[in-house]
Amino acid sequence: MIRVVIADDETPAREKLERWLAEQADMTVVASVEDGLSAAQDIERLHPDVAFLDVQMSALSGLQVAAQLEPSSAPLIVFVTAFDAHAVKAFDLNAVDYLLKPYDHERFANAVQRVRERLRSHETGAAAVAVGRARSPGCERLLVPDRDRLQLIETASIEWLEADGNYVHVHTAGRAYLLRRTLQDLLSQLGDQRFMRIHRSTAVNLGCIASLAPLFKGDYELYLHNGRALRLSRRYREALFARMGQ
Repeated sequence: MIRVVIADDETPAREKLERWLAEQADMTVVASVEDGLSAAQDIERLHPDVAFLDVQMSALSGLQVAAQLEPSSAPLIVFVTAFDAHAVKAFDLNAVDYLLKPYDHERFANAVQRVRERLRSHETGAAAVAVGRARSPGCERLLVPDRDRLQLIETASIEWLEADGNYVHVHTAGRAYLLRRTLQDLLSQLGDQRFMRIHRSTAVNLGCIASLAPLFKGDYELYLHNGRALRLSRRYREALFARMGQ
């Protein structure tokens, strides 16, 4: 059976998908939720084969959900949207498919058939993750693992980021979270308005910088307001000084 998660903040839209998916002998809906956070949690917990994600949901949109999934294990994703601009861009970037509201049964059936074909080819949702990341830069909220669940944190609360191979330690005032992402990938999602790399393995929230002290050979010690000292390498020094001097 093809396991499906539905996420849409409009009850009639969810019920429509539930009815039509129930008609598919090889598909079963394992979760139907009304917000992006619940969708992300259920994707993490249930490991569905495909997710139908509404692009316009409060707190966390369908694109933002997709952006924060692990490409190698992400389900195939069908974006559902009432805005043609979103739909066309997603489809052009090779997402599994999109459903433009109001869609009819024939359009739905075409999307389902594309899902079946891609599952037979053993594709993951990597293309849809790329769509989400391309379409949702500068996000204000980040999904992080918290024990056995996912939660949303405000990106403004992040003080600094520390690379650890294919993982990133996300440091806030209260605690640190571990994400399976590269630092460059995460920075591209967070945007460059708030965060900046200061070392090949470190990036900092510009608003958390308290002071700088020169070391040797062009390196600096960078102090955060919380007293934490980080190394600013000479490779990133001029770019940081230019940003701080704006």
